[in-house]
Amino acid sequence: MDLRFSLILLIIAASFAENCATKGGINEIINNKKLQNRSFLGLVVPNSFELGPLLQSSSFVADPSLPYLDFSGRRFRFGKVENKNVVMVMTGLGMLNAGIATELLLSLFKVESVLHFGIAGNADSKLHVGDVVIPQYWSHTGLWNWQRFGDGPNDELALESNGDYTRKFGYLKFADYKTRNNTKAKKSTAAENLLNNVWYQPEEIFPVDGTPEIRQHAFWVPVDEKYYELAKKLEGMKLEGCVNSTCLQRPPKVVRVARGCSADIFVDNAAYREFLHSKFNVTPLDMESAAVALVCLQHKTPFITIRALSDLAGGGSAESNEADVFASLAAENAVKVLVKFITLLS
Repeated sequence: MDLRFSLILLIIAASFAENCATKGGINEIINNKKLQNRSFLGLVVPNSFELGPLLQSSSFVADPSLPYLDFSGRRFRFGKVENKNVVMVMTGLGMLNAGIATELLLSLFKVESVLHFGIAGNADSKLHVGDVVIPQYWSHTGLWNWQRFGDGPNDELALESNGDYTRKFGYLKFADYKTRNNTKAKKSTAAENLLNNVWYQPEEIFPVDGTPEIRQHAFWVPVDEKYYELAKKLEGMKLEGCVNSTCLQRPPKVVRVARGCSADIFVDNAAYREFLHSKFNVTPLDMESAAVALVCLQHKTPFITIRALSDLAGGGSAESNEADVFASLAAENAVKVLVKFITLLS
């Protein structure tokens, strides 16, 4: 490392420290007895329109002496929901943002458990817009090993022998997907798609009670067992079914489901939706929940995720295509179920 680069790093570090001290930042967190002596429910939400219904709800009361604290680009809001101390953070879109925000939440504050909520696309055509689902397991389905053209399911993946990659969790074969009306092309070129196969991979994790730098792997991350059982009491609660004069075809409901998945992909494609549902038995499709799950797993922190369905990914009925109309309703329903769940914890 040359001298100029070393000086640049020192200047950046000094500026960061000054910035933290000016804004309170880490010093305010460390020196604030209220924060250090109090445990919280951690509420994690992706976007402002999903956060808004909770902030506007009479169930949330902001802490009058410390309504929020800004740190590292995130705003951590303090208060009570149904008399439970909460600290909430909006992550922003995607896996990286969700992972960073959750890591900061668990590292900076005494968080007894994490409740993640928001909206999601739907992969199960038996459910409808407005329904709220609570999966038992989450997976990140955006980590792939893209297999070279010419190799198949019986061929070892690159770096598989090192333990870096695996064929355990299955693959997507691009040649299986052709235009509906071109049956001749489907038969003649089925084995000639240059995109070949992508194999789904588990994440590398480094739990707090593990050995540093010794990786473990996780594909399906379970929510807290007691929380999942408690969520059964949410089934049957009444949810919102209309946006102004536009109403759903049936009253929405709360359903516990087997699995959900996340990736940095907005899925608006029926073929991929059907693949994910048939391959992995997932219901909600989103871009954050698996990141929250993986960070909680590494911290050994209980968590559960509540997601309201805003659309049937890739289409379906006319109702299911109306994400622009029903996203606000889905956000309201997610918050309604979240608040009810918190009352069950009291």
